[in-house]
Amino acid sequence: MKSKLITEWPNKAANRAMLRAIGYKNNDFNKFQVGIASTWSNITPCNNHINVLAKAVEYGVNSNLCKGIIFNTITVSDGISNGNLGMKYSLLSRDIISNSIEVVGKAQNIDGIISIGGCDKNIPGCIIGMCNLDIPSIFIYGGTILPGKNRTDIVSVFESLGKFYNKNISEKQLLNIEKYSIIGSGSCSGMYTANSMAIASECLGISLPNSSIQNAQSVNKIINCINSGNLIKILLNNNITIRKIINKESIVNSIKVISLLGGSTNCFIHLLAIAKCLKINLSLKDLQFETNNLPTISDLKPSGNFFISDLINTGGIQKFLKFLIDINLINGDLLTITGNTLKENLKFIKINYQSKILKNINNPIKKTNQIKILFGNLSINGCISKISGKEGEIFFGKTLVFNSEEESINYIYKKKIKNNTIIIIRYEGPKGGPGMREMLTPSSALIGVGVKNSVALITDGRFSGGSHGFVVGHVSPEAYVGGVISLINKNDLVVIDTINNFINLLLSKKELKKRLNSIKIVNKIVFGILNLYKKYSICSSKGALLDYE
Repeated sequence: MKSKLITEWPNKAANRAMLRAIGYKNNDFNKFQVGIASTWSNITPCNNHINVLAKAVEYGVNSNLCKGIIFNTITVSDGISNGNLGMKYSLLSRDIISNSIEVVGKAQNIDGIISIGGCDKNIPGCIIGMCNLDIPSIFIYGGTILPGKNRTDIVSVFESLGKFYNKNISEKQLLNIEKYSIIGSGSCSGMYTANSMAIASECLGISLPNSSIQNAQSVNKIINCINSGNLIKILLNNNITIRKIINKESIVNSIKVISLLGGSTNCFIHLLAIAKCLKINLSLKDLQFETNNLPTISDLKPSGNFFISDLINTGGIQKFLKFLIDINLINGDLLTITGNTLKENLKFIKINYQSKILKNINNPIKKTNQIKILFGNLSINGCISKISGKEGEIFFGKTLVFNSEEESINYIYKKKIKNNTIIIIRYEGPKGGPGMREMLTPSSALIGVGVKNSVALITDGRFSGGSHGFVVGHVSPEAYVGGVISLINKNDLVVIDTINNFINLLLSKKELKKRLNSIKIVNKIVFGILNLYKKYSICSSKGALLDYE
């Protein structure tokens, strides 16, 4: 036991005295010490119920002759920080969460860990923290929120703001949407980043089967927490650590499932970050190869009609995963936290996954994947698009260039944008932002003002899982380091081809070189921890982590 460094008698009497003050009894010192990392916060509905879940986990841990120790880490609400300077801290919070879990785990010499995450960066932050500890570990998703009145959610509010500025709805209508769209606890209710990453965590093998598709405020979620607490003893007895479970094949499994379900582009950056942390050789080119020929089979929001709660009511994703294993699309022979393989976990599941939400893979909603990885002279390291197909698959147009998200939003709300315009929002990458903000507000504004099908958006920032339209993000190299996106002028011609997977600025090499020689980099002055991220973050094509080496 690692924890003997703080519990062994008599050498650690002083340590034990501290622990007695927080309620330890004599027999607690001989048990496995299990950290329970709670991302509880009262600043967002995604996380304001998680301490209840943490207590359920503690009950499960303690019931199985281990000792649970609850500690907290931070969260940042993406929904609240979107569209303002607060979003600069969102992706950075992933590193802070992972660092804090690693610090507490190492400092307290815990034997195992169970972490609970809700909002978007909690999940990868928890997973990366567990990877760095490399002890027996389980991840628990806080669960999804239910849709609001008239089947609305957070994205409904963002898009309604564009409708209001375009005078399509009244101030009273906007206020009603604001009041009744988000009710209760849980993470955003579509196939957005939190739900996408929760499904990814189950496919990685580090969450209990079917636990990623549960309502936040449900009996099933409480049972999931208790069962996870019970299970950690088996992992501890067999020394099954997270690095024995997550590998290149399990990450590929996850990215394939997310792609088929039309999930969030943020999953790519997070899974690349997890791979980087574990020193797994994985690139955007690899992910392009694995996902390029997959169809889109789900009718889930943001581009579809259904919420995760609807998917729960049709039985979740267990039947779908069993089907994917049976047709050899994902590898079912990988170890999971149950001690069994993914395939063994599903052996009693009968296959009939098809429903109004998940279509027949041979008769999909779209024959190609919504998520496309593109390369070209505009992004030699690669970028990620999410195209539902309703907007077309090839876009050609003249550029309209902005050096910040705020500039673009002011323009979209106040000006009439011509058809076949490609909006460029740059200096929003990991270093240039700094922080790599999500562009949910401008993408939602374009939908709200009614130009979704005639305008494209390209950025070196990110997109929310709730963004949809003809959007391309994660452009690398970013503008701040002299990427080609920094050389674009107004009315330049750009082509985005999601059939052949390229994105090009239509300028000669001579003209590009000329512009490169006269480039003036926009340097946004920042202080404190943002300055640290600006200096030490790696590019988005490698996960946008802080570089600790």
